[in-house]
Amino acid sequence: MPAKILKVRHSRIAEKHATICGMSNALPHISEDLPRIRQLDEASINRIAAGEVVERPASAVKELVENALDAGARHVRVDISDGGKTLIRVIDDGCGMRPDDLPLALSRHATSKIDGSDLTNIQSFGFRGEALPSLGAVGRLSIISRASGFEGSQISVSGSTLSPSKPAAFAQGTQIELRDLFYATPARLKFLRTDRAETQSILDVIRRLAMASPSVGFDVHDVSGGTSRALFKVLPETGDLFDALHRRLMQILGKEFAENAVAVQAERDGFTLSGYAALPTFSRGAAVMQYMFVNNRPVRDKLLIAALRAAYSDFLSRDRHPAAVLFVDCAPTLVDVNVHPAKSEVRFRQPGVLRGLIISALRHTLAEAGHRASSTVAASMLGAARAETMPQQGFSYQMDRPSGAVKAANYQFHAPQSSETEAVFARVNDIDDTSTEPTPEKPQEHYPLGAARGQVHENYIIAQTRDGMVIVDQHAAHERLVYEKLKTQMQQSGVASQALLIPEIINLSADDCGRLMGVRDTLDSLGLSIEPFGTGAIAVRSTPAILGDTDVKALVLDVLDELNDQEHTQSIKDKIDAVLSRVACHGSVRSGRRLRGEEMNALLREMETTPHSGQCNHGRPTYVELKLSDIERLFGRR
Repeated sequence: MPAKILKVRHSRIAEKHATICGMSNALPHISEDLPRIRQLDEASINRIAAGEVVERPASAVKELVENALDAGARHVRVDISDGGKTLIRVIDDGCGMRPDDLPLALSRHATSKIDGSDLTNIQSFGFRGEALPSLGAVGRLSIISRASGFEGSQISVSGSTLSPSKPAAFAQGTQIELRDLFYATPARLKFLRTDRAETQSILDVIRRLAMASPSVGFDVHDVSGGTSRALFKVLPETGDLFDALHRRLMQILGKEFAENAVAVQAERDGFTLSGYAALPTFSRGAAVMQYMFVNNRPVRDKLLIAALRAAYSDFLSRDRHPAAVLFVDCAPTLVDVNVHPAKSEVRFRQPGVLRGLIISALRHTLAEAGHRASSTVAASMLGAARAETMPQQGFSYQMDRPSGAVKAANYQFHAPQSSETEAVFARVNDIDDTSTEPTPEKPQEHYPLGAARGQVHENYIIAQTRDGMVIVDQHAAHERLVYEKLKTQMQQSGVASQALLIPEIINLSADDCGRLMGVRDTLDSLGLSIEPFGTGAIAVRSTPAILGDTDVKALVLDVLDELNDQEHTQSIKDKIDAVLSRVACHGSVRSGRRLRGEEMNALLREMETTPHSGQCNHGRPTYVELKLSDIERLFGRR
């Protein structure tokens, strides 16, 4: 090769080397030499680990309280100051630690929960041995502990700097005090929220742990400013597990949830599901009342939340969310809890089995609730109906309630006698006659939904029960009844169809026609038979027989809308149920239709024997029940 060419090449290589060196010098953290691998010091390692384990004060409280529960505590007290930023103190009456164990507890990967031989058999909250050294790396941590048969001892660590342990007077148990959280990593303080928001996050952590441990008492106090203010307190519950959990949920979630929740208990292939699920009419506008636990560990798992949503999909519209507290128990080998540093996510070996268990168990439990509706509906109605001005305090109308025989004689005595008024009453009775001869075995009033006494605004049925009254939305109630009949027919032999004398031709866009023809076989099993009719049109040959005379075009358009809404639904059954729900709306008793007495009573009796009749297909209540004592209170009789 000529010397001139070699000289040019060497020149270009030198230029490229100079450019690289210039870039390296422009980046001060990159050396001209090859980078060397070095071991990080213990303080840096702990701070890095703290970034994964301790995101905010609530994370620190969670780790410390879980340690207390693992130690067998029967009572846990938590003191916080400034939202946990300046002080977190957790005191428990658990087994405590021996003096020679305290230094070891503050070293990384030291734990009493596991021996490391089997990471698939984890039966405690903590097991990594990272929480205490991580907290000591980003804050000022001190521990006082005493085990049975040993003297108390105290040790402290600040920014990973460990102080020698020393004797301390203390009852059996442990007190862990964390001050100035993130003082060693001040950048993290900028990402914390207000004191109020951090306090609420801490309380949410305590509530979840308190639900998982009904036999443990919890106290939370805010000690900011040198004063102590109680934020949360529950006493230990005793007795049957379900009863203890029910009482604990009443304390935490309120009396309304406890009154409107039904117990859940089911088992399948090594998984056990238990807890409480609220009635569909007790739904919420956001998923704020959904609590999931796996082997008593609070988790936020997408699989469990999706299964809960699917179980209620038959009863709630898309903008409503169910309320539930559910516990999944299984062998530790069936679940992996070591997939997230905060242990809030888990992985199941058989997710399909668990999902099917949750959906079937919840639907079966809600079906057993029958026509029951949420008690909060009646409470809301009473609040709306309450008079603005009530009788003066200490004064009320007191009247003896007459017997049925006395009321009948009274009515007969005061009945109108003129021919004109008798004719008026006769015409009213012809239109709105609600009197039916009670069966000898059981009077109509003795049924749960009572005996129909009238209809107002051609939509609401008024029924009298033994101890109150019931107001029924006839359209919403009949919509649920028709829907349940359609589902039953679908499961047994397909929905019976009724052929149209003249096929209905409906003009649609090419995309809509293609979408309907794509589910032609499914619609045919629902009793809706269609076929293409040229370009941009379909012919409807038959409709579900249960609908009777219906608006065919409106029915098809509603079905098309539902198919568009369900475009991303994975389950074919969900799509079929959604279409059935739309179809049921067309076959239900319309608002504005005047019903005879026997029709109203027949509707009430059918509601009593039909599952889920307490709410319509969208989760709204179908009836409201008012006790006679509540009605009398409205009028100042009590």
